[in-house]
Parts: sequence; structure tokens; C-alpha cells
Amino acid sequence: MSRVFDDRICALGEGPLWHPLRQQLFWFDIIGKRLLTRDAGGPRHWQFEEHVSAAGWVDRETLLIASETGLWRFDLPTGARDLVVALEADTKATRSNDGRADPWGGFWIGTMGKQAEQGAGAIYRLYRGELRQLVPDVTISNAICFAPDRRCAYYADTKSGQVMRQPLQPETGWPEGEAHVFLDLRVDGLNPDGAVADRDGNVWIAQWGANRVAAYSPLGTFLKAVRFAGRHSSCPGFGGSEFRDLYCTTARAGISSEVLSSEPENGMTFVAENAGKGRAEYKVIL
Repeated sequence: MSRVFDDRICALGEGPLWHPLRQQLFWFDIIGKRLLTRDAGGPRHWQFEEHVSAAGWVDRETLLIASETGLWRFDLPTGARDLVVALEADTKATRSNDGRADPWGGFWIGTMGKQAEQGAGAIYRLYRGELRQLVPDVTISNAICFAPDRRCAYYADTKSGQVMRQPLQPETGWPEGEAHVFLDLRVDGLNPDGAVADRDGNVWIAQWGANRVAAYSPLGTFLKAVRFAGRHSSCPGFGGSEFRDLYCTTARAGISSEVLSSEPENGMTFVAENAGKGRAEYKVIL
């Protein structure tokens, strides 16, 4: 059973990150160009002049934030940011989308066309100061997450309806060998969005337009689905003191005014308590 965690409306909610040192959730409204959170003082946000979409934690006071022009070191107490590396900064038609830290301290980030132009985006990894393109010709980058045994990464191009499994080098985390299809959701008419892996290696995938996050075993077997009021569930993340609570962002983009009038929860951020067995997000090492 899920409930509203935060009732502020996001046009396109994304990137929920539970900061394990602060015991605090951060998330984004990509279209609204905002980073949002809640702390002991209540709701707060930071406003940006460009699209922002995903983050990893560096230390208690610092996030690595992905924007449409770069990856930035972001200071939470002051709101100051410093550029770590440019990301398609010369390509005005694209922006960042889904991203997540990996077990080696690297950070994977996907891009896409601002109008979801075919093949306009890519997936990259930042590791030890190097930003390397991993997957070209991506339309809507999503579902970036990592098996806890470090054997593979997962990612999706939502447009394809498929989630891919990419083997990784055990020492460095760079891709090794070819990616293969982990899940083909086309037969069920489902659209893979953001994803997170739990401590047992199950992959929890938000499914755009389906009001839910669905969990699949490492073999691709459907396990369960957690329902959320927002039609466009966009990205999940585990949090809480024992990482058992499943947070999920949602979006209003593409939903008619008639539906929004009867379903005002669309675009809010939700939590399903005691939904699974998650783990802390990996620390980004810069």
C-alpha cells in the first residue's frame, strides 16, 4: 500500500535518491528544473536555469548532479555548484535523464532529445575523471541500475520496450562483452522507466503509464508489483532506516486536463513502506 510522501506536483518527477548519511530523500522535477527534498524543517527545493535529472551522493554535504550540460559537484548547505565534466554541452537539443552511481564509485548517466527525438541520446559513465560513452543512439535512456554482486548493469531505451543486461569487468566496472535482453516488455505493452536493484539482485522497474513499479528476479521472472496513484510512475528508489521503503516519482506530462482534474495525485512523489529489501545507494568517488 502506497501513500503520498510529498504533494508538490512535478511535471516530470525523476531520480529519487535516499542519502544514507542524511537519512533524507532528494528528487527532481526535470521540466520544472528543480531539485526537491524534505527535511526536519519541511519541504524545500533548489531552482536551476537548466534541466536537472539525477544525482549520486559524494559525502554528507555534497551531491553529484546531472544537468543538460554537465555533471556538477553540488553543495547542499550553500547551493553552490562546480562543473566536474561537460555532458553534451554543445548539443542544445538534448538533456540528461536517468542516472545512478555504480558499485565502483562511478556514475552512469543517460541523455535524450528534449522532444524524445529518435536516437538522439546516449548512456555514459564517469569514472576516475573519465567520461566515456557506453551506449549510442538511445531515444529515452532509463532503468540504469546494478546487480549487487557487481556482475552486470541494467539499462533501457524506453522506446524499445526492452531492458538490457550488460556484463561488467569485476575490477573496474567498465562494460565487458555484449549486452543482451534481460526483459522484453513489449508483449505486455509496458514501458520501462527508471529502475533500482535490491540487495538480492531483484530489479524494480517503474512502468510509465501503468501506475506501478514491478519487481523481477535476476532471471527475469516477474515477482510482484507495487501500485502508485500516479499513472506515469517514473523512477523508484529504496530508503528509510533499513532501506525497506520504496519511493517513486511520477509525472504529469502527457496526461489530459480531464484526467488530472479527477486524479490530482499525478505528479506527486509516493512511498510504499516495507515494500522490499533495498540497500544504500553507492557513494560517488570523484
